[in-house]
Parts: sequence; C-alpha cells; structure tokens
Amino acid sequence: MKQERDRLTITLRKDLLAQLDGIIDGVQIRNRSHAIEYLLTKSLGPQARQAIILAGGKGADMRPLTYEVPKALIPVKGKPVIEYSIETLRDAGVKDIIIAIGHMGNKIKEALGAGQKYGVRISYSEEHEPAGSAGALKLAQALIHSEPFWVVNGDTLADINLQDIIEFHQNKPYIGTVVLTVAKQPKGYGSVQLRGDKIIKFIKRASDKESHLVDAGIYLFDQRIFDHIPKNKSIDLEEAFASMAQQGNLGGYLFEGKWFEVSTPENYEKAIKHWRGD
Repeated sequence: MKQERDRLTITLRKDLLAQLDGIIDGVQIRNRSHAIEYLLTKSLGPQARQAIILAGGKGADMRPLTYEVPKALIPVKGKPVIEYSIETLRDAGVKDIIIAIGHMGNKIKEALGAGQKYGVRISYSEEHEPAGSAGALKLAQALIHSEPFWVVNGDTLADINLQDIIEFHQNKPYIGTVVLTVAKQPKGYGSVQLRGDKIIKFIKRASDKESHLVDAGIYLFDQRIFDHIPKNKSIDLEEAFASMAQQGNLGGYLFEGKWFEVSTPENYEKAIKHWRGD
C-alpha cells in the first residue's frame, strides 16, 4: 500500500541544512525530501526495539578458523563480523539485543559482554543442544517483547537502512519480511520466488538454476512467527519459511546495497577485499 504524501515548504537554519545534506548518499537517502522524511520517521514512526542475532552455529564450512573461534567473531577489517550487525541495529534505534549462542558461546560472551561499549544492552540465550536457527529463536521467545523485532544472522554484513524495512513491513499483512539480495551464483543460498512483494516459494538450498533472489539473513518478524516454529525440535528458519511462503505469510524486501555472508572461505575473502572499513 503506497503512502499518500502532501507537499509542504519549510525553512531551515543553514547549519541544519548542511547536516541534512550530509546524510544524503544518493542510494539509501536520495534527496533532501527523503532525508527529512527518514529523520522524522526514525524519530516518530514505529520502531522495532529488540533484535536477536543468531550466533550459535559451529561454522563447519569456515574450518579450520572455527576450530579456535566462533564464526561470529571472525574479523573483517579489524573487528568481529558480529560487531557490524550490533552497530547497524544500534544506529536504527535498537538498544536491546539478544545473542543466541551455542558452540563456543563463552567466547562470544567474553568478547561482547553486556554491550556497554556499543551503547546497547546485550543478553544471551544459550542452546545446550543444536536447535537450528528457528529452534534458537524459539528458545529466546520469553526474552522478546518487541512488536515487530529483528532477527539477524551473525555472519552477515549489510550496508542497509533498516528503517526502510520497518516502513515496508508495517503496511503489509505479512508475519515476516525477509530481506533479499541478488546473487550471481545462488547455489547454496536460500532462494525465493516473488509475486509482487509476496514470497510464494522458498527454496532452502538453491541450485544454479534457481532464482537469483536470495535470503540476505536479515528479517523483521511479528510475534506470530512463534506459532510457526514447533517446540522442542531442531529446525532451521528456512524450513519454517518454506511452509509460511505456501501460506502467503512472507514478504520480500529487495535490498541493493553491499552484502556479504561470511560463511565460506571464498565469501570471507570477498568480504575482506570489498567490505567497507571504519
């Protein structure tokens, strides 16, 4: 549903106007009008106040690195990959972050602590047996009170404006919005077929012949997502997505910025070469 807009004329101090122009990048923020709307929406609009970062996997494809360090702590441009997600969420107004941990979870706790150095509050949900990504989310259900809330994979790097996704999600009937990106080689990723902005098919592990629209590892969910995750069962989000797509419960938000998934040595090499530094 497209939002109606009214034209208005405003007068701003020159110093404020200079600051406004400073956030225009031509991609995420296109012009002055978009910048003003973005700042007002960020201040006044609906917010997703909580997030869970999924960081419990063993990272088998990143061995031998992950024999010594959990995948979420692998460094990219001088800091652990998970820190970029924490900072992106913080900058979007999320101050309550839950880290779902499992394999070598104590190392993640030691590295991130309670979140003071990032300006957020970090708590932990720990799985003692492998539960899968959806199972890890289910284990953290009691800690999640926001509506909607973010879920981010701990090995994801994305130069993204999260507020745009909130605006998209609030005007749709979907239980979840899956952020999508385009992959030249979709093999191995979660791949989707879209009809408009509705995901009508979700393929857990794509072949080379599947859609090049792939799951970017960033999601915005209503609390209703928990109705689609069985208790006491190891299950990945991709499995839940497959059935939810059949029921018309998933939307897809196409994201065009830089994106990397630090899940294989090849992808890690690309991230080291092309991801932005501080």
